[in-house]
Amino acid sequence: MSLQPAQPAPTLEDFERAEIIVRAVANVTPVLHSNALTEITGVEVLMKAENLQRTGAYKLRGAYHRMTKLTPAERKKGVIAASAGNHAQGVALAAKKLGIKATIYMPIGASLPKFEATKHYGADVVLEGAVFAETLAAAQAFALKKGLIFIPPYDHLDVVLGQGTVGLEILEQVPDVDNVIVSIGGGGLAAGVATVVKAYAAKHKRKIKVFGVQAENAASYVASLKARKPVRIDTKRTIADGIAVAVPGKIPFELIKKNIDKVVAVSDDEIAKAIVLLLERAKMVVEPAGAATVAALMSGAIKPKGKTVVILSGGNIDPLLLQKVIGHGLMAAERYTDVSLMLPDRPGQLVKAAEAIAAAHGNVVEVLHTRNGKDLDISEVELRLSIETSGHEHRERVFEALRAAGLNPRVPS
Repeated sequence: MSLQPAQPAPTLEDFERAEIIVRAVANVTPVLHSNALTEITGVEVLMKAENLQRTGAYKLRGAYHRMTKLTPAERKKGVIAASAGNHAQGVALAAKKLGIKATIYMPIGASLPKFEATKHYGADVVLEGAVFAETLAAAQAFALKKGLIFIPPYDHLDVVLGQGTVGLEILEQVPDVDNVIVSIGGGGLAAGVATVVKAYAAKHKRKIKVFGVQAENAASYVASLKARKPVRIDTKRTIADGIAVAVPGKIPFELIKKNIDKVVAVSDDEIAKAIVLLLERAKMVVEPAGAATVAALMSGAIKPKGKTVVILSGGNIDPLLLQKVIGHGLMAAERYTDVSLMLPDRPGQLVKAAEAIAAAHGNVVEVLHTRNGKDLDISEVELRLSIETSGHEHRERVFEALRAAGLNPRVPS
């Protein structure tokens, strides 16, 4: 589906009408000042906390708005969706509120918390497909067979209008905003927010910039905007699975092409560091897709001027993934380092290493001492240490202390 002359681009009034509808189910999420990000960037940074939304993400807005437009006959048939998480929960709760039967297809291996939450909202959940493409195909085939109404996650104007209400709230809460930063997957949220912001700016004769952020391993909009048309890419594994979309939605692409000033990509390491910062400094649990906006600021991929709002689009992160991400983020920030030392196999070497680390105020959290290894001489042992440091400079001081003690530290591959 694409924008045709008979279907003009949505206006600010269209979004305002959608907001009245969406307010029946979605919370007005807070905008919170971030001291940490303000210090890092040198500009005032605020966070639009959609991670605190009902169902833990903005997706409820678009799903509910789309379903309110269904006819009584369509509602009676029931709705179906395919999703690995946030869209599933949004459709499930929206359907419950509207008294519509919902069936949600999720991939085999979907995270247990998202699976259970979707069931909790009253939807029938079907696990199908090893990868999401298989899940989507199965859901669409079942919809055709049973005559169900398919609720897309982003490529529908009613969905874009619903998601764009996030932008309206930002403008109501921070009317003097200069920049808005939003994550992009299929593009529904970014298209809605960007269209709202630019329409508001034009109406009030102001200049407000909108930046989009993608995961480096799934940057379909970066490629598509360069080609001036939707381009399918081969996505790679990324922790930001919520924005890992191989080809942009047709409707969102046209709106984003017109309204977004710049789209950048960030790495998984940068996203992991952002998640850790949000946990430590803002006390916010944010999923990787939602933390991508913060990663763009921390990495310098976006260097805004003036008051900036970053959208934290969701907080639905599996606790097991969060555990891994925290460890990865600490390592990426050089606050947790694995060190390998090759030592002579004689007494006192372990104490020597420990004293050097202690002198540099490093904290050893794990030790592996082994005489077995293909790279070891018969009179040699390997000491592997996991050391906690406060950042790059402290890590270097620990390494220098080890070298000064006659040891040769290296980071194992």
